[in-house]
Amino acid sequence: MSENKVHGDAVENPRVTWDGCSVLLDINDGDRLVFSRLSGGAKLKIGNKNCSLQPLIGCPFGSFFRVENGEDGPYLSRYTPSNEGNSVQEQGDCQLKDELRDNRALVDNNKAQSLTGDAINEMRRQGATGDEIVEALIANSATFEKKTVFSQEKYRLKKQKKYAPIVLLRRPFTRSICEAYLKKYPVRIGFLRMDTLCLLLSMANVSANSDVLVVDMVGGLLTGAVAERLGGTGYVCNTYPGGSPYPMDIARIFNFGEEICKRIVRSPLTDLLLSVQTEKPKLSSQNGDSCSMETESNEQISSTVGTEEVTLASENTNSVERKPSKSAKLGEKAPHDIICMWKENGFSSLIIAAPELDTWSLVKEILPLLSNSAPFAIYHQYLQPLATCMHNLQVGKLAVGLQISEPWLREYQVLPSRTHPCMQMNGFGGYILSGTKICTNS
Repeated sequence: MSENKVHGDAVENPRVTWDGCSVLLDINDGDRLVFSRLSGGAKLKIGNKNCSLQPLIGCPFGSFFRVENGEDGPYLSRYTPSNEGNSVQEQGDCQLKDELRDNRALVDNNKAQSLTGDAINEMRRQGATGDEIVEALIANSATFEKKTVFSQEKYRLKKQKKYAPIVLLRRPFTRSICEAYLKKYPVRIGFLRMDTLCLLLSMANVSANSDVLVVDMVGGLLTGAVAERLGGTGYVCNTYPGGSPYPMDIARIFNFGEEICKRIVRSPLTDLLLSVQTEKPKLSSQNGDSCSMETESNEQISSTVGTEEVTLASENTNSVERKPSKSAKLGEKAPHDIICMWKENGFSSLIIAAPELDTWSLVKEILPLLSNSAPFAIYHQYLQPLATCMHNLQVGKLAVGLQISEPWLREYQVLPSRTHPCMQMNGFGGYILSGTKICTNS
């Protein structure tokens, strides 16, 4: 009953959280970003307080929570933010036209606040809320009334983040995940910025019913973004050179359903290349030899797939007992019939984000897997590997419409009378090589 309810909520209403789903917790307007999986026993540490995430289950994404003190300890309570801050800012804009206050006479010597730390701890023991502590700090500040309206708002916001932190429940999707990882762990995603990822999907023409070949060395972010845009149609084939696949941990944060997870498959680059290279010898050989070779290969493949299904089934039974909503089918090995279809028709597009590999050597091997007139997009943090690849593609007459793009993004702070570019922003987004594969005589 509980399993059906969990899966039903996930399918019928994806805007509401459920037990076992992944969420992005935004603490104090981006000061801290935390990915977490909701469960009854999950906890989040905010400051020096451990709060249970149980109240977040069943709430819609976009809800606000605040840390409150209860009889059993701190807990997260849902609340609705008011619009008083905007009216205060508008009043402040009108007042600034008449008054000429500034902060030149203020000296930061830690003597303006008369409320001590012991008094604040005593208020907490008596059950005072965070807003009450903030108001007490403002009332006991000797310089608060002398500050400008903007400085007063900054002071109030600073104290509110410390004594009354706010948690925003965000849904993990491509933009939120990319922005969070770029802020916390940019190395794990190869310094891939949000606008760069959008250009990769657009230049590769990722659309419904597409078969996209992906070389993802950015933790699974690229694979998840492609699967999210496909929406359960087409396939995402994550290929890799060598014997060990690249991790796709980030793709599991998207809360994909079973239908989308089936469309995310893996296949070694050697298997895809062998399927292409062995096509010509099979066509030129006799029919009897070809039939015998195909039956032997099919038996071997079916046996290997059967053993993999058994191991995966045993793993799924254990995982289902612990977490029924966990998707364990994401990134399975591509079936043989689908590989044969790709061998005949080719992939409709190609996206590469492999900063640690040689770009030209990888493109030279993967490009024959694409169908004619298929677009491709290659991301790299540096320009020279893409310039070398572009030159070799032009000399070999393997693609047309080649261009190297440098994404550019400027983030603005938009506030009344304070709209300007952000002082600290990412000024570099890497480079993208895009083009279209053409048919060669060879």
